[in-house]
Amino acid sequence: MSALPQPPKALTAYRPFWAKRFGPAPFLPMSRAEMEQLGWDSCDIIIVTGDAYVDHASFGMAVIGRTLEAQGFRVGIIAQPDWQSAEPFKALGKPNLFFGVAAGNMDSMINRYTADRKIRSDDAYTPGGQGGKRPDRATLVYTQRCQEAFKDVPVVIGGIEASLRRIAHYDYWQDKVRRSVLVDSKADLLVYGNAERAIIEIAHRLARREPIESLTDVRGTAFMRRTDDPTAEGWFELDSTEVDRPGRIDNLISPYQIIDDKACATDEPEAPKPITIHRQGRIQMPPREHTVVRLPAYEQVKSDPVLYAHANRVLHLETNPGNARALVQRHGERDLWINPPPIPLTTAEMDHVFDLPYARAPHPSYADEHGGHDGATKIPAWEMIRFSVNIMRGCFGGCTFCSITEHEGRIIQSRSEDSVIREIEEMRDKVKGFTGIVSDLGGPTANMYRIGCKSPEIEAACRKPSCVYPGICPNLNTSHDPLIKMYRRARALPGVKKILIGSGLRYDLAVQSPEYVKELVTHHVGGYLKIAPEHTEGGPLSKMMKPGIGSYDRFKQMFEAASAAAGKKQYLIPYFIAAHPGTSDEDMMNLAVWLKKNGFRADQVQTFYPSPMATATAMYHSGLNPLKGISRDETRGEKVDIVRGERRRRLHKAFLRYHDANHWPLLREALKAMGRADLIGNGKHHLIPSYQPITDGSYDSARRKNSTIAKPDAKAPMKPATPRKGQLLTQHTGLPPRVTGAARAPGARPGKPGKR
Repeated sequence: MSALPQPPKALTAYRPFWAKRFGPAPFLPMSRAEMEQLGWDSCDIIIVTGDAYVDHASFGMAVIGRTLEAQGFRVGIIAQPDWQSAEPFKALGKPNLFFGVAAGNMDSMINRYTADRKIRSDDAYTPGGQGGKRPDRATLVYTQRCQEAFKDVPVVIGGIEASLRRIAHYDYWQDKVRRSVLVDSKADLLVYGNAERAIIEIAHRLARREPIESLTDVRGTAFMRRTDDPTAEGWFELDSTEVDRPGRIDNLISPYQIIDDKACATDEPEAPKPITIHRQGRIQMPPREHTVVRLPAYEQVKSDPVLYAHANRVLHLETNPGNARALVQRHGERDLWINPPPIPLTTAEMDHVFDLPYARAPHPSYADEHGGHDGATKIPAWEMIRFSVNIMRGCFGGCTFCSITEHEGRIIQSRSEDSVIREIEEMRDKVKGFTGIVSDLGGPTANMYRIGCKSPEIEAACRKPSCVYPGICPNLNTSHDPLIKMYRRARALPGVKKILIGSGLRYDLAVQSPEYVKELVTHHVGGYLKIAPEHTEGGPLSKMMKPGIGSYDRFKQMFEAASAAAGKKQYLIPYFIAAHPGTSDEDMMNLAVWLKKNGFRADQVQTFYPSPMATATAMYHSGLNPLKGISRDETRGEKVDIVRGERRRRLHKAFLRYHDANHWPLLREALKAMGRADLIGNGKHHLIPSYQPITDGSYDSARRKNSTIAKPDAKAPMKPATPRKGQLLTQHTGLPPRVTGAARAPGARPGKPGKR
């Protein structure tokens, strides 16, 4: 941290607000009655969220609410309000400082729609899993209603929806480039990333009666400025094409480069210059903390995919807190300013945030008639993390389809071992229903705990998008020793029977530590372990910034050897993506052949979902590869094969579900057109058979909501909605079935469609 600019004020270094005397609330209040029980006459801050309120450190509204409460502020929650009018937004009265608005733990559009733009039937963040409890583009709608309820109260927007839409961004659902969510929502301030540091500073400064318009220097925030705003004086503006010109990548000018003074002579009037000439002939770059990079305006990127890809590339170059410069992008008559990312939390600050007095339960208002949360009001997302512990934040993988880096950053922020152990003990002693099984000890990635750059100076200067692609950086410390030590201490706790690892595993890191693989496989795998190769072919993998399938093979060998040594039968569950930019039909065919060769039958198929601001989304929109530089010259830039259209997307998904007879006609047609009819036949080496059984378009999924039930047809009987006896209920039905002793269906034979 010492190499990062201007060490920030610690979260615990602020003088508490006067309302600290009230102490922590059992739950942050959601009604006036609860406020009265706490002795409050008003709230200082009200958080409006699209998720049900669960007082747990895995839910954003709880983390921000409890963090502000620890600073002495009275914080109320309005969760999943009816947005048809402003009345529900008045439920807690007028906040003294500001409204904090977030769509929830997910972007509201991703939460509501599938990758095929179909409406989802459920919502994991709602009691009973009920869908439709939040509006589309919830940040915009909630902000509007807050402003209607109390016109003079500032609104600060945040959460992952605001993070990923903080700049002009491609919107998959409208198939166009939209303005920054700050512009569309007309909020006063946008906070992006993990917002504890920024939101604490904002709250204290507003409490000191500073106008919100003056808060233009908070890291991790975005705000609007008039082009002639005098507060912008003193900033040096650098055009983004000077950083990364469409057509080639320019190396930054060395401050020690010797140049000829005569070459700098000019008859032009005085104007700001990116370099200053000294008598000694040396070049001095302007201070990064006073430099702002101007991106192409919204009106330009909206109509020019090349400039959009360029802007996306520059934005990702300016994401390291150690060297990132402010960004500015014009929207109409005003400028959108995006300050550099927040400085990551220290271990002590992470402990402070996670040690706050969370109730670790949903708000009592969601309880069923028995006072519990296990019946009709169960919140699926809460159930998923109920017995899990988050040990770190961030990810330096840089996968182009993922938005973790854009939101949490690539610098790993880890808790101390003592803090994690305290949470496990508290969960053991206080959480109803704990049986001794910890479902996960992880984070965005299970095995990046306390892994980072060996040198703070190198880390602060680095501009690479990934620490592990195309290979593991030699400056990366890959030791898993702190994680191994934590695993051993945690599973030795009284009352803890088993600790599972449910977070995704970065296997190219894991193979660097055979001891970690042995520890993981011997003690922390419950039969199946999820990992994500995403593909087998080099073309799409290079666009994803993922390692080659050889890394998976090496990990698989180590996994199987460790399982055998432990006397256990355990299996890897690999995940793959269909229709990712850069994926050809031949790539998907080769993946399908690999799946069959290795005995995998994917039940759930993950199709590429263009989330706002991701690098892969820029590829999808522009057809260009921002990883290689952007150019209008076709001989310089790299074009990317984009999977568009319903038929081609269906084909790529069909290759992943090559075993489903419903897809065989489409696959036969495609294989013949590709000149690979040799893969059609009834032998073991063929991908699909030559015969076609009668199908009704349905299939049974391990997850009931993913099943497709056939419509009644007089010619074809309905398929049963429940799985057959002996059928394996996992995400990959190619794994060994359960031995139940059930008799085989009459007339069925091995390999016949319908038997798995």
